[in-house]
Amino acid sequence: MTQAPKNLGDFTGLAGDYSRYRPGYAPSVLTSILALVKPPVAEADIADVGAGTGIWTRMLAEREPRSVVAVEPNDDMREQGILASKGTSISWRKGNGEATGLPDASVDLVSMASSFHWVDYDKGCAEFQRILRPGGRFVAVWNPRLIEVNPLLVEIEAEIGRLKPDIKRVSSGRSGLTDRLNDKLWATPGFDDVVYLEGRHVSHQTPEQYIGAWRSVNDLQVQLGTDLFAAFIRYIEGKTAGLATIETTYLTRAWTARRV
Repeated sequence: MTQAPKNLGDFTGLAGDYSRYRPGYAPSVLTSILALVKPPVAEADIADVGAGTGIWTRMLAEREPRSVVAVEPNDDMREQGILASKGTSISWRKGNGEATGLPDASVDLVSMASSFHWVDYDKGCAEFQRILRPGGRFVAVWNPRLIEVNPLLVEIEAEIGRLKPDIKRVSSGRSGLTDRLNDKLWATPGFDDVVYLEGRHVSHQTPEQYIGAWRSVNDLQVQLGTDLFAAFIRYIEGKTAGLATIETTYLTRAWTARRV
């Protein structure tokens, strides 16, 4: 039996499922973010920090900016990202949200996709302001599921609470840090022009893809442990047996602030 990850935020051993099964983000939100960036995209340098396996990074690269660098601390995630990004213009390097290793004033946009909740807020904002050019933008983006639009997903989510009533999810993109992020960014010296964006997209996943996405979730495995997580996966397998696809609606939520 595969061992559950021991530490929150450590995706070692989960990167393969993360790369294969995690969903993307609403393209309309990306378009809106890039419209706020100066200069035009073709002349912009972009850093995606906490890039994971590069799902969001590749979406950025598809818009053909001048350069895209992916910064990721976890070796397993970074290796999967490099494999998945072959043939693209993305360059990869080791680093994290508090210490990217990038030069001062070197990028026009710095993003964190489904990863800003792992970073020390003050240290991360200071680092992003250091690497951003004046007028450049920081964006934090998440893509939580809108489970309430599909009763099956509500049932599956409820099973987590039944297995472990005191569980505390680190981030769903709809709670925790995101509850107060707009006000926090406005209150952060060095940032102004805070903008919130959201958009939806629907994914039709096979049961294998749907379960694969669950297998890539770090905080759930750490808190449930190996046995309870295995029980949860068996529950999902039972609920989805015989289904051709599972319709999942994702809500892309983005907060962007301008470096003064």
